[in-house]
Amino acid sequence: MTVFKNTQARDPKRYLWVFGLIAPGCALLPSQLVAHTGLELFWWIGPIIVFVVIPLLDWAVGDDGSNPRDEDYEVLSNDRYYRWCTYLFLPMQFIGLLIAGYLWSRTELSLVDKLGLAVTLGVVSGIGINAAHELGHRVEHMERWFAKIALAQSGYGHFFVEHNRGHHVRVATPEDPASARFGESLWEFLPRSMVGGFRSALALEQERLSRRGKGFFSLENHLLQAWSMSIALFGTMIVVFGPLVIPFLALQALIGAGLLETVNYVEHYGLLRRRRPNGNYVRCTPRDSWNSDRLVTNIFLFHLQRHSDHHANPGRRYQTLRSSMQAPQLPAGYATMVVLAAVPPLWRAVMDHRVIDHYGGDLTLVNRKLRSKRNPFSNTGPMPPADRTPARMPEKAGEGSH
Repeated sequence: MTVFKNTQARDPKRYLWVFGLIAPGCALLPSQLVAHTGLELFWWIGPIIVFVVIPLLDWAVGDDGSNPRDEDYEVLSNDRYYRWCTYLFLPMQFIGLLIAGYLWSRTELSLVDKLGLAVTLGVVSGIGINAAHELGHRVEHMERWFAKIALAQSGYGHFFVEHNRGHHVRVATPEDPASARFGESLWEFLPRSMVGGFRSALALEQERLSRRGKGFFSLENHLLQAWSMSIALFGTMIVVFGPLVIPFLALQALIGAGLLETVNYVEHYGLLRRRRPNGNYVRCTPRDSWNSDRLVTNIFLFHLQRHSDHHANPGRRYQTLRSSMQAPQLPAGYATMVVLAAVPPLWRAVMDHRVIDHYGGDLTLVNRKLRSKRNPFSNTGPMPPADRTPARMPEKAGEGSH
């Protein structure tokens, strides 16, 4: 018996996916909107759309409610229309950054307006990491290079290594820096995840290169490839537009990385995989990620909210991801939950009882905040029981983590 809801249409959202390009459009529109309306508020269009308009539309439109059928899986996976919806993100993203660089370098804008533009570009940068996330999971060589290019604006190139080979292996365990612990505030989580993810990426890439008989400073180093793109991008911006753009480039990159890590915080807060008697964690299942099936944010983030299916089946393209009945459900879309996460008391009032309910009130099954501060990246909590392994989600042949 399937755990998924069915739909009669092959993909009723097919022509809605282009609205996922609203995010990079935010980088292109501010100057034109201000010029035509005279409203300087439009320099802040990025956070207005993401944190105000999208949550309101989520509330008004409601849940998605559709899932692709098994018989449509291959057709959807191979339809290049969906790929172009992510490919087009990149030129829009970087054209917007060039326009912003020109405006930051001039004296016509006030400091407040330049800050608004930097925040807007930071939001685009953060959502660009989501596009990189989709592309980085693919086996096609070109798409993996596109993922590194998309990460250049945020300077977060190590995500390419850490997410695929670190987070997907350790997700929903205390060993994963990107899995938030029960009772851990966003502001505690951010430095732990950022530092831990960076360290993990260095170790993982060093290990991979060592197995191939290569040194760290090799042309095959994925980290150096990605970071060199950021250096080239930022260096070109500084040469073309002058040193005045440096603080704004830094601010938008920091906001982009912070937005990504905030989404990480939302996606796995308090969730913990079981361990087998031999100490190994059970395979990731739909129960180990928070889901939200709000239609508007689903389109806006290329189905990132169907995170449970993504972790159970990392090889699936975004258009084929399904909403699972086993997955714990968030009370709102990611855009809304990101805002709640920024206010720890509000977040805990909304989420803590949901975590506890998910585990039937048994706190020993929860990924709890560590008591020891000696090593914030190790597991000092109790070993969870190994005898209540949830059922696995069905997979297509050949899918899996890279």
